Amino acid sequence: MLELSILGFLYEEPLHGYELKERIKALTGHVRPVSDGALYPAITRLVAAGLLDQHTEPGSGAAPRRILSLTDKGREDLLERLRHPKQAEITDHVRFNTLLAFLRHLGDPHEQAAVLRRRQEFLQAPTSFFYEGGRPVRAEEADDLFRQGMLRVARATGEAERTWLAEAVHRLEG
Repeated sequence: MLELSILGFLYEEPLHGYELKERIKALTGHVRPVSDGALYPAITRLVAAGLLDQHTEPGSGAAPRRILSLTDKGREDLLERLRHPKQAEITDHVRFNTLLAFLRHLGDPHEQAAVLRRRQEFLQAPTSFFYEGGRPVRAEEADDLFRQGMLRVARATGEAERTWLAEAVHRLEG
């Protein structure tokens, strides 16, 4: 998810490390904060793989700024990640939102729709945070006010997402 965010934001424009971190934090930071200990090693890996380029520019203060940009290989890598997301990027809500943030860069509407259809298929399976006898517990069956709340909010969110997905797929496929 971190690498996808790095590639996605740099697809849009070159950024220095701090700007990149702030954008990633705005996208996912309230749920999964981004530490320097995770971000800068990921940047180093992507530079070593030839997906990012970096150069320094004078900073506004005394320290120079390291500017990061996407290479042609990095652009292709991002597009492949968007075309063929990992299963966890489809099933995990935060990761899927990260994918959605950059899916527009995949220019083909049919390829975009294919990704959304994978999420639709995942959301069709009955699920819950809680199970009894191997069966998902519905909000009306929960014996706890707070679990009822979790389940009701999840159901409403799921319904809204399924509605949006159906509309988006229809629009993309014409």
